Amino acid sequence: MEFGTIQREIYVEAAPEVVFEVVSSPEHVREWWPDDARYEAVPGGAGEIVFGERDAGGTVVGFTVVDARPPRTFSFRWTHPVGETAVEGNSLLVTFELTPSGGGTLLKMTESGFREMGWEAAVLEEQYKEHISGWDFYLPRLAPYAETLAAGS
Repeated sequence: MEFGTIQREIYVEAAPEVVFEVVSSPEHVREWWPDDARYEAVPGGAGEIVFGERDAGGTVVGFTVVDARPPRTFSFRWTHPVGETAVEGNSLLVTFELTPSGGGTLLKMTESGFREMGWEAAVLEEQYKEHISGWDFYLPRLAPYAETLAAGS
């Protein structure tokens, strides 16, 4: 394995406009991914996401929006230390590309930057595997959530 890029594609039975909100807006993101999310969903918008309870041993992760072009593309850097500027080498880049398909949206997620982090081989492999299992757990939660929003609109 090269431990360079993770890619996933899922089909969501909701319009790209709905899916874009689900992958970009903190109030929607926290419904399928982290337990808390605080950032502005505009390029340069910096903040954090939290897995678990912030004050009870939860993991707080830096989060910076790179690109936001509704309803087609949303990308961000994350995993950098909170308060630091996210750049290649201290963060991973996640891009959501949305393509209309039938009555819904094909969502392609790409996460890259693992090798650029400068981790030792064992840490690189561990992080890469953790992110694969994380996306394999969280991404399937996105579609049903987006579909309930689409049904309610």
